[in-house]
Amino acid sequence: MVDRIFSGLMLVVSLILLVMAWGYTAPISYDPIGPRPYPVMLLVLLAVLSAVIAFRPAKLAEKIELGLNKPIIKNLAFCTIAMTLYAVLFEVLGYIVATTLMAWAVGVLFDGKWHKALIASLVMAVGTYYLFNGPLEVSLPAGILKPILG
Repeated sequence: MVDRIFSGLMLVVSLILLVMAWGYTAPISYDPIGPRPYPVMLLVLLAVLSAVIAFRPAKLAEKIELGLNKPIIKNLAFCTIAMTLYAVLFEVLGYIVATTLMAWAVGVLFDGKWHKALIASLVMAVGTYYLFNGPLEVSLPAGILKPILG
């Protein structure tokens, strides 16, 4: 039953976002199709699949045991807090610092050693920053590292 409720909620959210995405236009026509098709396609796919799960016949549904216990709920809550802080601090701290902190927090949440999680998250954040700002030509915020990164 939980999967049907969640899928119904995702259906409503995807339809609301689909209405919002329908109005996407680019101020400069640098691409013949514009920015609208990608989010519209993803949201239509999400809406269709959510509807399939929410409204499928009971005989096709199987019982799903989520196994939610206190440690899992605690990790989910901390992960949600970490993602919210990431979204809030992304522009202020910059991509490298915010991503390092987020990846480190999630790594530690899933029982990683704190120093290994910190090294891995720093390498990932710096590597993806230079990948996006270099060959992919997508600007990411430098934040507090702007004096160092230029």
